[in-house]
Amino acid sequence: MSMNNQREEAVFAAGCFWGVEDLLSQEKGVLETEVGYTGGHTENPTYEQVCGDGTGHAEAVMVVFDPTQISYEELVRKFFKLHDPTTMNRQGPDVGSQYRSAIFYKTDEQKNVALKVKQELDEKKIYPNKIVTEIVKASEFYRAEEYHQKYFQKNGGGVCHV
Repeated sequence: MSMNNQREEAVFAAGCFWGVEDLLSQEKGVLETEVGYTGGHTENPTYEQVCGDGTGHAEAVMVVFDPTQISYEELVRKFFKLHDPTTMNRQGPDVGSQYRSAIFYKTDEQKNVALKVKQELDEKKIYPNKIVTEIVKASEFYRAEEYHQKYFQKNGGGVCHV
């Protein structure tokens, strides 16, 4: 951890949270990651409830980072690179609103950065289709069950869909 103890949080949803957490946790400046559920209406949802696509929640990753080592904008750019932000409620074989592409911003500054990067990528036509990533205010983040935390580290990597 850095000596200045600077810590900020970012929350991203990009399909199955196992792979997203694994990739983001490897970034320099990322201090902690945690997978969970956010953006919905069910309190303390279980994995099974979220998979049923009735809670409104997305599988998401909370990233605690040191902004002196990696900026929020750098994290947003990495987020866009690690999934297909142009498919509505889908990543590969995983289908449902729980797999939607979303950035859950904590501050107006985060919102503005996310909107700026999304607009820039769309204008440069980085993807063949328009980006559908939601940029919404962060709501309650519910930590996923322990067996989902650091899943790829515990289980030797793999693919997300079950």
